[in-house]
Amino acid sequence: MPIDIPKDSAKEAVLSLQRYFKENMDNEIGNLEAEGLLQFFVEEIGPIVYNKAVEDVQQRLHARIAELDVEIHEEAFGYWRKRRRR
Repeated sequence: MPIDIPKDSAKEAVLSLQRYFKENMDNEIGNLEAEGLLQFFVEEIGPIVYNKAVEDVQQRLHARIAELDVEIHEEAFGYWRKRRRR
């Protein structure tokens, strides 16, 4: 599954890459170079981040599902206990 970045986010990422190069590499890169670098990162490294995020979500969902019996459990035969409280 390809990772698509919304156009607005891609523009911001390109500007961020350009700023990074200017401030940290003492070198400037143009739009075309920054767009190519961004595309490289998305295709090459993006899947690692994406897969880790999916794994994290799966773990959280499994933990939440394991807690469902505690959260929504209803005791049977509770009618008489409720009546005693009144």
